[in-house]
Amino acid sequence: MSDLTTSDLTIDSFDHQRIRGADGVELSVAVGGSGPPVVLLHGFPQTHLMWRHVARELAADFTVVCPDLRGYGASDKPAATGPDVYAKRTMAADVVAVAAALGHARFALVGHDRGALVAVRAGLDHPDVVTHLGVLDVLPTLDMWDVLHGVQAAVAWHLYLMAQPPGLPEAMIEATADRFFASFLDAWGTDDATIPADVRRHYLAASAAAVPSIVADYRASAGIDLDHDRADRAAGRQLTMPVGVLSQDWGGQLGFDAAALWGAWAPNLTFQPIQAGHFMAEQAPGEVAAYVRGLVAR
Repeated sequence: MSDLTTSDLTIDSFDHQRIRGADGVELSVAVGGSGPPVVLLHGFPQTHLMWRHVARELAADFTVVCPDLRGYGASDKPAATGPDVYAKRTMAADVVAVAAALGHARFALVGHDRGALVAVRAGLDHPDVVTHLGVLDVLPTLDMWDVLHGVQAAVAWHLYLMAQPPGLPEAMIEATADRFFASFLDAWGTDDATIPADVRRHYLAASAAAVPSIVADYRASAGIDLDHDRADRAAGRQLTMPVGVLSQDWGGQLGFDAAALWGAWAPNLTFQPIQAGHFMAEQAPGEVAAYVRGLVAR
């Protein structure tokens, strides 16, 4: 069971359940609406609550499923006893198991940030299950490490910190957890209208209670996740379903073509820039909800 007791914020009008994912781990899941299923996966340093506006909008026409990823929020936080515990392959298996438990053999899947990496792995590993794949503001793991180097790495210093061997990153972050996680909320362009004070407190409390699992999630992206991506690229494996990417103008700032990077993985791709910050589902929920509707209509 989850050890998180510091926050009880939820998505209004949604039902909240605990559902078994892969290898016995239980996820906390918010479910609302009716119609074709759409699963929404949150990013860092957030929980399922980041979808509160978008989920309520989509629930008019879809069954919307918003889990806390393993290691985050109110979901179980298993010890990282091996690299596969927080591999995106394992986290994707969680999502497929949760959807199946709710009666959804096939579903559209949209992820933001870390959740988008889980969604991509689900699309690669379970192409018969994921009907449509949405990605909000992240790069493919393999390509991210290729392009974020030198000066560009300054915007992703936390990736390198949490990729270090177990022990030091956890100790450093736990020593100053509130300041560490708040720095991302502040640096990535939020204000009180985007993330109100009570939601901010929820994110900070949930993240502080999950430091080892969050670090393990990031560490996996510098290890086992890369191994899986390299194997897929070598085999020519791609995302065969309709894929939609919603992104800030990263390339203009950092010198890479995000659309081209995603196009190498997804032949059936639409790439859409958005005039919003990283936390776009909270800053521009109407645009994000419209993007999801357009994706599912393809």
